[in-house]
Amino acid sequence: MIPVGRRRLSWRMVIWLTAVWVMLWADFTAANILIGLVIGALVTMFLPLPTIDFRGRIHPLPAITLIAQFLFDLVRASFQVALLALNPGREPTGAVIRVHLRNESDLYLTLTSQLTTLIPGSIVIEANRQTGVLYLHVLDVDAVGGIEKVRADTLAQEERVMRALASADELEAAGIFRQGRATQDAPS
Repeated sequence: MIPVGRRRLSWRMVIWLTAVWVMLWADFTAANILIGLVIGALVTMFLPLPTIDFRGRIHPLPAITLIAQFLFDLVRASFQVALLALNPGREPTGAVIRVHLRNESDLYLTLTSQLTTLIPGSIVIEANRQTGVLYLHVLDVDAVGGIEKVRADTLAQEERVMRALASADELEAAGIFRQGRATQDAPS
């Protein structure tokens, strides 16, 4: 851990925290801004966020694909949950499903779990960063195609996230290639 006296202040973070402070109080005065700056500086010095190891870059076409597929899944799942709510006689088959992701990055694990949770009818109830395992609760497994379909969809979500953001080395380490299929599908 870096001693407090040696930590560098992230002025961008201090300004961002100050802006949030002012918006939360809805009071745009010099005193409130000054208090926000002091609190922002204290928070960044004594409660620093961990650094994220990001070696990739944003790849525009895969990023557009990620967003488009997410929006499609969002709308489709919303209709499925609405139909389930409107059919009170049907008993949904819920399940908790374990999905082992292919990468070791906290960033991709977090993005994959957040995008998965935002889709109605599923929620990540645990994400184990040491093992790269997500535990998902699915509202109605039968309506989405079964347990293996949920696993495949989650791994496809992870692949879209990585294709949109990961470096070539990170993709290769996860068994994903820029043009083509995963390693297990490729001939040896």
